[in-house]
Amino acid sequence: MLDDVFFEIVGLGPLEPLLADATIDDIIVNGPNRVYVERGGVLERVSTRFRDEAHLMNIIQRIVSPIGRRVDEASPFVDARLKDGSRVNIVIPPIALDGATVSIRKFKRIPLKIHDLIRIGTMNQEMIDYLAACVRARLNVLISGGTGSGKTTMLNILSGFIAPQERLVTIEDAAELQLRQPHVVRLETRPPSADGTPEITARHLVKNALRMRPDRIILGEIRGGEAVEMIQAMTTGHDGSMATLHANSPQDAMSRLELLLGFGGMQANVATVRRQIISAVQVIVQVQRLGMGARKVTSIAEVVGIEGETIVQNERFRYRDNPASQGQGSFAMVTRHSGFAERLASVGGVTLGTAARFDSRS
Repeated sequence: MLDDVFFEIVGLGPLEPLLADATIDDIIVNGPNRVYVERGGVLERVSTRFRDEAHLMNIIQRIVSPIGRRVDEASPFVDARLKDGSRVNIVIPPIALDGATVSIRKFKRIPLKIHDLIRIGTMNQEMIDYLAACVRARLNVLISGGTGSGKTTMLNILSGFIAPQERLVTIEDAAELQLRQPHVVRLETRPPSADGTPEITARHLVKNALRMRPDRIILGEIRGGEAVEMIQAMTTGHDGSMATLHANSPQDAMSRLELLLGFGGMQANVATVRRQIISAVQVIVQVQRLGMGARKVTSIAEVVGIEGETIVQNERFRYRDNPASQGQGSFAMVTRHSGFAERLASVGGVTLGTAARFDSRS
């Protein structure tokens, strides 16, 4: 009872025990009486309740007020961030017909490490060695996948292979990346406010980042016109940049990126746009959340060229699912030859337990 009273006075009320539970990855509130959490990729309903809609709205105001955001009938939805870095999306009536909803993507205080990915079966050692070499060889990497598939986690882990002396600029809607390098500049977008403060978009920040002398730009997600600036950055001296993108396959990622470039105002024919894409993106890492919540790297493909108007990909690794095994499929090397063998060989391998295999001659 004392904890409940304390949380109600100085914390986020019924949400505090859920935020403190390290086994919970996501918290979803659908009105005052329906609260769900995600553990191990599986959603389950919990007994947590709010007294009424007014109680839930009071907690929502506690979330948005400290960061200068507002949510009301004039602005019925907002993206926010908790003090610990957890990402929050809030939607209230009249947009939310069944009561206010809160979606919290918890910030991991202890981020996943490489050995964790092997332990939980997200990828194998050979795939890790290859991706580590790609990052160190300054290949541009695009991580694609669906919502909640682990794109940001994968981006965070791959960034760990970047040399500590490099200057990095990260751009996110809500700061989630936990880069360990000493020279990191973090930028965050800002929505427009009711008092007339203009919106700061990812596109604005990518443009500005190009003037900040970055060695690499790391974009949390490509979702709009910032695709144009990010492609330009990747092809004009910022090798080794990384970003995430919503897509269902490496091929779909190329199509979606092409579409976003059109939305961003790139005025060129299809062939020219696709040549820009293959000049910018070298490696695509596809992550997916399978049945029972298992998250896997289902494909790693290289973008190696264009034939006619078709972008050619060289798939290096693939995950073969076994539906009867509940996420216990197998990883396989599809082709041993890499289109970037010389660049990968130039980094001299990696030190993660096994030698990186770049092509059939290594």
